Amino acid sequence: MRSAQDNLARVEASSEATPNPYRTLLLGASYGSLLSTKLLMAGHSATLVCRESTAAVFNAQGSVVRMPLKGREGLVDIHSNDLPGVLDAVSPERADPSEYDLVVLAMQEPQYSAAGVRELMLAVAKHNVPSVAITNMPLLPYLRRIPNLDTDSLRSCFHDPDLWDAFDPEAMTLCSPDPQAFRPPEESPNVLQVRLPTNFKAARFASEAANAMLTDLETGIDSVRMSLSDDESTEVPVKLRVYDSLYVPFAKWAMLMAGNYRCVKPDAMRPIKEAVYSDLKKTRAVYQAVVDLCCDLGGDPADFVPFEKYAKAAESLLNPSSVARALAGGATNIERVDKLVALIADQRGSRIATVDETVALVEDWLSRNRAA
Repeated sequence: MRSAQDNLARVEASSEATPNPYRTLLLGASYGSLLSTKLLMAGHSATLVCRESTAAVFNAQGSVVRMPLKGREGLVDIHSNDLPGVLDAVSPERADPSEYDLVVLAMQEPQYSAAGVRELMLAVAKHNVPSVAITNMPLLPYLRRIPNLDTDSLRSCFHDPDLWDAFDPEAMTLCSPDPQAFRPPEESPNVLQVRLPTNFKAARFASEAANAMLTDLETGIDSVRMSLSDDESTEVPVKLRVYDSLYVPFAKWAMLMAGNYRCVKPDAMRPIKEAVYSDLKKTRAVYQAVVDLCCDLGGDPADFVPFEKYAKAAESLLNPSSVARALAGGATNIERVDKLVALIADQRGSRIATVDETVALVEDWLSRNRAA
């Protein structure tokens, strides 16, 4: 089998010329690194915001995204240095959002309150730069776009709710973090390996000008091909898909409530597969209840993954979820999608008992971690 490095020398990225390349600022070097590679392949520029030491690695070596590619055996390394767009990296203090057309928020919600990052976020809001949040946790400005939703009652779900008051809801949208990727522990921090090359699913902006840019990015990424030989090329996985529905990025909620957050037990953590299959009837019930909640908000059943498909995928999820591992590792702040779903359900008059149980378990872990 060829190694990724063997493939590297034989693969070149190509796309049609980009007449109006966009300048993008991406916070979060994991999902940010993956999306930035897709943008670079389409001829746009990308700046990663990360720690100064990590930024130095990206600036010296570029980024490497390792992924499967149809028509190639093994994995392919895609180097940013070989792509038509330009990549650089900066620390939060050195980023000026006024220089960019688009900001991508690809970190966990509590991380935006960190010193340096919070100030950068306020600058993004001040300059009203269109922002795409690639998060399971929809940020407050996006939630304000949901009709008939009382966002004031949801503020307690957020680590720093006051931070989001400065943002214009029309300038923010949400994108589901469906692709799965990780940083191989033996590799440099500029290397990312894609485990599941699914698509990013973004809702439209409320602003038509921002929508035009998002559609341009979708079209450009879709047009990229990679050369397999002088007369053969192939599409590159992990596309950006833009949807009219505000609820498509909520599709992950049912999966999180049925599996990821139910990995949390009173005194230990369990694999996602066990959380799903230990009581499949209960899992199905909570999954459907969350889908029903999203549909009650205004979503369409077609926006969501059928339970059978999710359950099949869960068979291969043999480790505890990242949120469970974080709590077990002593985390004092995590994304509270569990609490958000519970409060929205309460607001809509449809309490979900299993979600309420999960919220109590998570609260207990956080209390113990903070006390420690």
